[in-house]
Amino acid sequence: MSLVKTVFLVDDDQDDRFFLRQAIEEAGASIDIVEAENGLELLSLIQQDKLTSITLILLDMNMPKMNGLETIAAIRSDPKISSVPVVMISTSSNPNLIESAYRAGVNNFITKPSSFEGFTDLSHQLINSFLS
Repeated sequence: MSLVKTVFLVDDDQDDRFFLRQAIEEAGASIDIVEAENGLELLSLIQQDKLTSITLILLDMNMPKMNGLETIAAIRSDPKISSVPVVMISTSSNPNLIESAYRAGVNNFITKPSSFEGFTDLSHQLINSFLS
């Protein structure tokens, strides 16, 4: 019996969450996707659910209430979830921003796709790297 993989998709842009969810689901992966609109909501969901198996966190950089850098700092400082892989996804490809994300503890940084085909390619990359 295999464990269901749980991916947290954290992005304040509802369309981006929709496209990424669709792309992951179309890739045929057996994954439970939990959505949050910002870092505070993510941390609250994790505390409420008392989840034991979070496979991956996909984290937008620019969000209200708690941005991606603040969220990754909170994740890395919490022993219960500090080892969960985190992929930062952002519309920005600014080298300073990317460097800050890696210093904060992300496992990978990906520039957000601008098409559904791009989201499909991204979902395959994530599945191959983190979810297979």
